[in-house]
Order: sequence, then C-alpha cells, then structure tokens
Amino acid sequence: MADPAPPPPPRPARPCAVCRKRVVPDNPFRPFCSERCRQVDLGRWLAGDYAIPVKPDDQDGDDV
Repeated sequence: MADPAPPPPPRPARPCAVCRKRVVPDNPFRPFCSERCRQVDLGRWLAGDYAIPVKPDDQDGDDV
C-alpha cells in the first residue's frame, strides 16, 4: 500500500488587512485579525472608500 500524501505546508502568517497585526492561519476571521477589523473593512467598502479603477470608454454607448 502506498504512503499517504504528505500534508500541505502550513500557511504563512500574514498581517491583518486593516490593523496590520499578525493573523494566524487558523483564525476564523482571516484575512482580518478580529470581528472588529472585519466590520471596519466592510464599513470602508460601504462608504465607498475603496474603488476599482476603470478606464473611460472611447464611446459611451449612446450611438445606436
């Protein structure tokens, strides 16, 4: 019988997306360190603080 596959390598600890504290891999709030940081990030999205940049189109689509 073949040996079982080796376990995957552990995930590296990364900083919290809001407060930059170290986040352990098994944290249920990843990529945040806590519920508070998760809510802060959501508030930023809802307030429009984050935006995805877009290029303006050459045509606005009204020429039909």
